[in-house]
Amino acid sequence: MSDDWTDTETPEDLGEASPSRGGRGRLAHGAGVIREKVKTLPNSPGVYRMMNAKGDVLYVGKARDLKKRVTAYTQPYRQGNRIQRMISETTSMEFVTTHTEVEALLLEANLIKRYMPRYNVLLRDDKSFPYILITGDHPAPQLAKHRGARNRPGEYFGPFASAGAVNRTIVALQRAFLLRPCSDSIFASRTRPCLQFQIKRCSAPCVGRITEADYQGLVQEAHDFLTGKSDAVKLRMSAEMQQASDALEFEKAARLRDRIQALAAIQSRQDINLENVEEADIIAAHQEESGHSCVQVFFFRNHSNYGSRAYFPAHDRQAEIKDILAAFIGQFYENKTPPKLILVNETPAEAPLLAEAMTLRAGRKVEILAPQRGDKRKALEHALLNAKDALTRRMAESASQTRLLAALAELFRMEQPPKRIEVYDNSHISGTNPYGAMIVAGPEGFMKNQYRKYSIRDVTRKEDEEAEPEAPAGLGEAPVPAFEVEPNASLGEVIAGANALRPQVTAGDDYAMMRQVLTRRFNRALKEDPDRDKGLWPDLVLIDGGAGQLSVSMQVLADLGITDVCLASIAKGPDRNAGRERFFMPGREPFSLDPKSPVLYFLQRLRDEAHRFVIGAHRAKRSKEIRHSILDDVPGIGAKRKKALLLHFGSARAVSQAGLSDLSAVPGVSEAVARKIYDHFHGG
Repeated sequence: MSDDWTDTETPEDLGEASPSRGGRGRLAHGAGVIREKVKTLPNSPGVYRMMNAKGDVLYVGKARDLKKRVTAYTQPYRQGNRIQRMISETTSMEFVTTHTEVEALLLEANLIKRYMPRYNVLLRDDKSFPYILITGDHPAPQLAKHRGARNRPGEYFGPFASAGAVNRTIVALQRAFLLRPCSDSIFASRTRPCLQFQIKRCSAPCVGRITEADYQGLVQEAHDFLTGKSDAVKLRMSAEMQQASDALEFEKAARLRDRIQALAAIQSRQDINLENVEEADIIAAHQEESGHSCVQVFFFRNHSNYGSRAYFPAHDRQAEIKDILAAFIGQFYENKTPPKLILVNETPAEAPLLAEAMTLRAGRKVEILAPQRGDKRKALEHALLNAKDALTRRMAESASQTRLLAALAELFRMEQPPKRIEVYDNSHISGTNPYGAMIVAGPEGFMKNQYRKYSIRDVTRKEDEEAEPEAPAGLGEAPVPAFEVEPNASLGEVIAGANALRPQVTAGDDYAMMRQVLTRRFNRALKEDPDRDKGLWPDLVLIDGGAGQLSVSMQVLADLGITDVCLASIAKGPDRNAGRERFFMPGREPFSLDPKSPVLYFLQRLRDEAHRFVIGAHRAKRSKEIRHSILDDVPGIGAKRKKALLLHFGSARAVSQAGLSDLSAVPGVSEAVARKIYDHFHGG
């Protein structure tokens, strides 16, 4: 199971903190540390942090009266096992006073998100949500997906529960309102309509296929639809379609019919609806008897359902739903603007204080309600059913994953099931745009926030050099440089020596690419987590490759002094047949698994995920280079001048070969700019 699922502690689990195992000393010491801090604390609102000997934050709490709240920890034997364990680990505390308890609540949520203390209820999966943006800084506004800070002028609609929900909505909106999806630079360089115009998803304002006034009309219709006026928009379109049909303009009528159908497609996906609610979030929490919980969130904006997402917060198994909801809401809206209404299936702890904090964050009134009847209650019951189903699936998948990891540990002769598996792969085409990648998996599945991609550095080409053999005959025969480590060398000296292992990489040299990726990865681990207590170290490293890649990996880890990481490689079978993979490990003969083995399927999934991720990075780099024009490198050349040059000369190559007088003849290109362009392509 993942660390997200915290077992209920018993006295036996408390280790040295348990009186029965000699932990009274540590517990008394922790209480003493807290008692000393209490002497100087004020009777004012604030936030406190409890920390262990390493400086890691154990718990973040807020209080209306700091002195009174922290004093409770000086009597540990009145506390539960979990709090006793926390007190026994406490060696120092820090405090921040605030003007009000509301400010303390907001600060508490911020600090919990920053430090992720193990004794707090934690919302781990909290990435930003995507929005739909209609830009406001261009005569022909763009319809786009947006994630992150809302700095660009325009109108934002959302949040949506997932990127998939945004993409589907944008496609439907393009069909309905024919707004351009292209960037401003592409818009400026177009000379004829693109494919989006041909498939009736854009009105081609870039080349004047629609007037500016008519395009602004489409933008207004899209705005009306996204702000809840969908019925009025559909009625207006239906009337226009009827008029076109009566006037025998059947092509225009057909276009309007297709647009109406696109709008209907968006509205048909509303599985939960609140007719009289313009803006709200529905938050339903469900907890099993085992203590595991799920929080399901539905987003309603502009009278529309923008989708839902399930969360599985980490907490003590004895935590109550009201406390889980309170912690979840505080952390969930720490980096988001709360809606006007938050509907919950159970009143959270300190609900009035929480509502006041959300009001302060939003800059307008925010209500937190737990309705007992009516349409709002029905919507909550639907959300609660979704939460129950999501938690059931999660627990079933977790149990299955636990069995697979236990079988994996047995296969690779590990002492215990791995909690962190790292899989490495490379991608390139004839040595161009080389990338390495690392994907991470654990007891709860793929940990996508831990994925990393590595752009291969120091790549050189040796066209006349003989090609590397596909794989060496045996382990240890791949060309691997090494460096000597002095017996008393410091960590800095080890890392500096390991950096020397990153020589220039010959284009297409898979061994050198893997060596560089692993060296960079574990150099960073040695630097950022030398004590291996931050969860950054793998229990199992899986390499996509054969004996040669394994030999390179073994040498890198040996040179860095890393000897306690299980290492294996997986090579594709003959003719790349799935099911006939061969596995290589240090000190073992190569072996294969039963083609129907569940462990083999699991390892194939890991390898395929690494393959997918690294190919995506490689393709993105390649696509960026394909779109790159040599005119983009000329200083002082923007989209308008680039378009004028291409219209005049026909191609970027012709521009690079043009004379100074020819460049000066282009509309919008002065003599000074022409000189810059000429000097750029002719060496000054």
